Amino acid sequence: MMMQMQETPNQKNSLFNAMNSFIGAVNNMDQTIMVPSLLRDVPVDGDSELSSLKADMDEGDMYSHYQLLKSIRRDIEWGVRCAAADERRKEGMKISRTNSSASTSSSMSTASLSSSDEDDDDEEEGEDLEKQFQFHLVGLQGVLSKLTQQANCLTRRYKKEVGIGGWGQ
Repeated sequence: MMMQMQETPNQKNSLFNAMNSFIGAVNNMDQTIMVPSLLRDVPVDGDSELSSLKADMDEGDMYSHYQLLKSIRRDIEWGVRCAAADERRKEGMKISRTNSSASTSSSMSTASLSSSDEDDDDEEEGEDLEKQFQFHLVGLQGVLSKLTQQANCLTRRYKKEVGIGGWGQ
Protein backbone atom coordinates (compact mmCIF):
# COMPACT_ATOMS: atom_id res chain seq x y z
CA MET A 1 0.00 0.00 0.00
CA MET A 2 1.32 3.44 -0.92
CA MET A 3 2.03 5.92 1.82
CA GLN A 4 -0.03 9.09 1.36
CA MET A 5 1.72 12.39 1.88
CA GLN A 6 -0.02 15.62 2.76
CA GLU A 7 -0.32 17.63 -0.43
CA THR A 8 0.14 21.34 -0.78
CA PRO A 9 -2.18 23.41 -3.02
CA ASN A 10 0.47 23.49 -5.76
CA GLN A 11 0.81 19.70 -5.72
CA LYS A 12 -2.89 19.20 -6.45
CA ASN A 13 -2.16 19.99 -10.09
CA SER A 14 0.92 17.79 -10.34
CA LEU A 15 1.29 15.11 -12.98
CA PHE A 16 2.13 12.63 -10.23
CA ASN A 17 -1.22 13.26 -8.51
CA ALA A 18 -3.09 13.07 -11.82
CA MET A 19 -1.50 9.68 -12.52
CA ASN A 20 -2.22 8.43 -9.00
CA SER A 21 -5.85 9.54 -9.25
CA PHE A 22 -6.26 7.76 -12.57
CA ILE A 23 -4.56 4.58 -11.37
CA GLY A 24 -6.65 4.63 -8.18
CA ALA A 25 -9.88 5.06 -10.17
CA VAL A 26 -8.95 2.20 -12.52
CA ASN A 27 -7.95 -0.02 -9.57
CA ASN A 28 -11.32 0.74 -7.94
CA MET A 29 -13.07 -0.03 -11.24
CA ASP A 30 -11.12 -3.28 -11.57
CA GLN A 31 -12.00 -4.35 -8.01
CA THR A 32 -15.66 -3.42 -8.42
CA ILE A 33 -16.21 -5.07 -11.78
CA MET A 34 -16.10 -8.73 -10.86
CA VAL A 35 -17.57 -9.98 -14.14
CA PRO A 36 -16.25 -7.75 -16.94
CA SER A 37 -18.06 -9.80 -19.59
CA LEU A 38 -21.33 -8.31 -18.30
CA LEU A 39 -20.18 -5.06 -19.90
CA ARG A 40 -20.20 -6.59 -23.38
CA ASP A 41 -22.88 -5.15 -25.62
CA VAL A 42 -23.86 -2.55 -23.00
CA PRO A 43 -24.03 0.66 -25.05
CA VAL A 44 -22.13 3.76 -24.00
CA ASP A 45 -24.75 6.13 -25.45
CA GLY A 46 -26.38 6.76 -22.07
CA ASP A 47 -23.23 8.24 -20.51
CA SER A 48 -22.02 11.60 -21.77
CA GLU A 49 -18.67 11.14 -19.98
CA LEU A 50 -17.97 7.85 -21.72
CA SER A 51 -19.47 8.76 -25.08
CA SER A 52 -16.79 11.43 -25.56
CA LEU A 53 -14.27 8.60 -25.85
CA LYS A 54 -16.52 6.59 -28.17
CA ALA A 55 -15.64 8.67 -31.23
CA ASP A 56 -12.02 7.56 -30.96
CA MET A 57 -12.86 3.88 -30.75
CA ASP A 58 -14.33 1.39 -33.22
CA GLU A 59 -16.22 -0.50 -30.54
CA GLY A 60 -18.66 1.51 -28.48
CA ASP A 61 -19.61 -0.86 -25.68
CA MET A 62 -18.71 -0.57 -22.01
CA TYR A 63 -16.39 -3.58 -22.18
CA SER A 64 -14.13 -1.89 -24.74
CA HIS A 65 -13.86 1.16 -22.47
CA TYR A 66 -13.04 -1.09 -19.53
CA GLN A 67 -10.25 -2.76 -21.52
CA LEU A 68 -8.94 0.59 -22.79
CA LEU A 69 -8.73 2.09 -19.28
CA LYS A 70 -6.92 -0.99 -17.99
CA SER A 71 -4.51 -0.84 -20.93
CA ILE A 72 -3.70 2.82 -20.27
CA ARG A 73 -3.12 2.04 -16.59
CA ARG A 74 -0.70 -0.73 -17.58
CA ASP A 75 1.14 1.65 -19.92
CA ILE A 76 1.51 4.22 -17.13
CA GLU A 77 2.70 1.65 -14.60
CA TRP A 78 5.01 -0.35 -16.86
CA GLY A 79 5.82 2.01 -19.72
CA VAL A 80 4.64 2.13 -23.29
CA ARG A 81 6.05 -0.53 -25.53
CA CYS A 82 7.06 0.97 -28.81
CA ALA A 83 5.44 -0.86 -31.70
CA ALA A 84 8.36 -0.04 -33.96
CA ALA A 85 10.81 -1.53 -31.46
CA ASP A 86 8.71 -4.70 -31.23
CA GLU A 87 8.63 -4.96 -35.01
CA ARG A 88 12.40 -4.52 -35.24
CA ARG A 89 12.88 -7.17 -32.60
CA LYS A 90 10.72 -9.62 -34.57
CA GLU A 91 12.59 -8.90 -37.78
CA GLY A 92 16.00 -8.62 -36.13
CA MET A 93 17.45 -11.47 -38.10
CA LYS A 94 16.46 -9.85 -41.41
CA ILE A 95 18.40 -6.65 -40.81
CA SER A 96 21.84 -6.87 -42.34
CA ARG A 97 25.00 -5.43 -40.88
CA THR A 98 25.45 -3.22 -43.93
CA ASN A 99 22.23 -1.33 -43.16
CA SER A 100 23.33 -0.63 -39.60
CA SER A 101 26.83 0.43 -40.69
CA ALA A 102 25.33 2.75 -43.33
CA SER A 103 23.14 4.45 -40.75
CA THR A 104 26.15 4.81 -38.43
CA SER A 105 28.22 6.51 -41.12
CA SER A 106 25.36 8.87 -42.02
CA SER A 107 24.91 9.86 -38.38
CA MET A 108 28.65 10.51 -38.12
CA SER A 109 28.51 12.90 -41.09
CA THR A 110 25.76 14.96 -39.45
CA ALA A 111 27.90 15.31 -36.33
CA SER A 112 30.29 17.63 -38.15
CA LEU A 113 28.24 20.83 -37.65
CA SER A 114 30.09 23.99 -36.65
CA SER A 115 30.13 24.79 -32.93
CA SER A 116 28.67 28.32 -33.35
CA ASP A 117 25.62 26.93 -35.15
CA GLU A 118 25.20 24.37 -32.37
CA ASP A 119 25.31 27.06 -29.63
CA ASP A 120 22.53 29.10 -31.30
CA ASP A 121 20.47 25.98 -31.91
CA ASP A 122 20.93 24.77 -28.32
CA GLU A 123 19.69 28.10 -26.90
CA GLU A 124 16.62 28.17 -29.15
CA GLU A 125 15.98 24.48 -28.60
CA GLY A 126 16.18 24.94 -24.81
CA GLU A 127 13.41 27.55 -24.86
CA ASP A 128 11.40 25.51 -27.33
CA LEU A 129 11.78 22.33 -25.27
CA GLU A 130 10.47 24.08 -22.16
CA LYS A 131 7.40 25.32 -24.04
CA GLN A 132 6.85 21.89 -25.57
CA PHE A 133 7.17 20.23 -22.18
CA GLN A 134 4.66 22.61 -20.57
CA PHE A 135 2.24 22.18 -23.47
CA HIS A 136 2.38 18.39 -23.26
CA LEU A 137 2.25 18.38 -19.46
CA VAL A 138 -0.96 20.41 -19.45
CA GLY A 139 -2.41 18.14 -22.13
CA LEU A 140 -1.43 14.96 -20.29
CA GLN A 141 -2.94 16.22 -17.04
CA GLY A 142 -6.16 17.08 -18.88
CA VAL A 143 -6.35 13.66 -20.51
CA LEU A 144 -5.65 11.87 -17.23
CA SER A 145 -8.40 13.90 -15.55
CA LYS A 146 -10.90 12.89 -18.24
CA LEU A 147 -9.83 9.25 -18.08
CA THR A 148 -10.22 9.29 -14.28
CA GLN A 149 -13.77 10.61 -14.68
CA GLN A 150 -14.50 7.91 -17.24
CA ALA A 151 -13.19 5.14 -14.96
CA ASN A 152 -15.38 6.46 -12.12
CA CYS A 153 -18.36 6.73 -14.47
CA LEU A 154 -17.85 3.18 -15.75
CA THR A 155 -17.69 1.90 -12.17
CA ARG A 156 -20.96 3.67 -11.31
CA ARG A 157 -22.61 2.40 -14.48
CA TYR A 158 -21.54 -1.19 -13.72
CA LYS A 159 -23.00 -0.93 -10.22
CA LYS A 160 -26.23 0.36 -11.71
CA GLU A 161 -26.35 -2.43 -14.34
CA VAL A 162 -25.88 -5.21 -11.78
CA GLY A 163 -27.88 -3.49 -9.06
CA ILE A 164 -25.23 -3.14 -6.36
CA GLY A 165 -24.29 -0.27 -4.08
CA GLY A 166 -25.58 3.27 -4.09
CA TRP A 167 -26.34 4.36 -7.63
CA GLY A 168 -25.68 8.00 -6.99
CA GLN A 169 -22.14 7.52 -5.74
